[in-house]
Amino acid sequence: MRKVCGALAVLMLGLAACSDEPAPAGPPPAAARSSATPSPTPPPAPGGLPRGGRVIFPKHQLVGYVGLPGSPALGPLDKDLDAKAAKLDKLSRAYAAGRTPLPVMELIAVVAKGSRGKDGMYRGRLDDAKIEEYLTVARKHKMLLLLDLQPGRAKILPEVKRLERWLKEPDVGLAFDPEWAVGPTQVPGRVFGHTTGAELDSIAAYLSGLVRANDLPEKVFVFHQLSTRIVSDEKALKPHPGVVTIKSVDGIGARTDKLKTWAKLTTSLPPAVHAGFKLFYTEDTRHGPLMTPAQVMALKPRPELVIYE
Repeated sequence: MRKVCGALAVLMLGLAACSDEPAPAGPPPAAARSSATPSPTPPPAPGGLPRGGRVIFPKHQLVGYVGLPGSPALGPLDKDLDAKAAKLDKLSRAYAAGRTPLPVMELIAVVAKGSRGKDGMYRGRLDDAKIEEYLTVARKHKMLLLLDLQPGRAKILPEVKRLERWLKEPDVGLAFDPEWAVGPTQVPGRVFGHTTGAELDSIAAYLSGLVRANDLPEKVFVFHQLSTRIVSDEKALKPHPGVVTIKSVDGIGARTDKLKTWAKLTTSLPPAVHAGFKLFYTEDTRHGPLMTPAQVMALKPRPELVIYE
């Protein structure tokens, strides 16, 4: 199973920045404080997206890094955020292909765990101070922040709604990794998690309501998928105003294997869904060289989001 050897070993140890308790209500992001970032979070770009406009596609090409504080097995955004953001900014320009590069920091805000936790949900939640720290860096470098959810046994929509204070921000989007969304008697990492098109549609509808109520620019909603069994009845996922839905194809391994997974998961994309592609710095390179930007951009359909983990 993808990521189990590296990722789940880290998760089972527990995470210093995470808790399985509900986060207390707090001030809005601009007024919040973190011991690591004593100054206020800078305001978002006026009126729109970090690098201009209010519409994601076709103007922008998204390129992202994934990460969780202190967990290098889960992606490059584990520390040294300013340096990683500068590196991501440079990488994003290699993917422009006629569009405006818009880098994305994908922060794992809810992480699946191999232990029950106090509430038995097999997941930990990143605290607000850490989310603010990442948002501060994202705004400094004019990037989007995506909050990634691996809900364990918890229901996904309540986990999404718990982050509403952040999702009301114009430069904060959402990612959902249903591989780690398991049933009430299952343990993340021992089985594949699962979602449905209807469940994804409920998330997109909720985000659309936030966009409308708060006069926000288009909001990115990513769902990760590495196998056909992860998402059933995908056609139930419909278009929703103000929400750009992207399927990140997370196939792992040699280039030939990744291309087979890509073809399998993108040949019948619903009209509401854009294509995204993930590369793994460690796992992919065990099977050969990492695919280059030119090789990735030669894929059909065009990957409008490229993520590095």
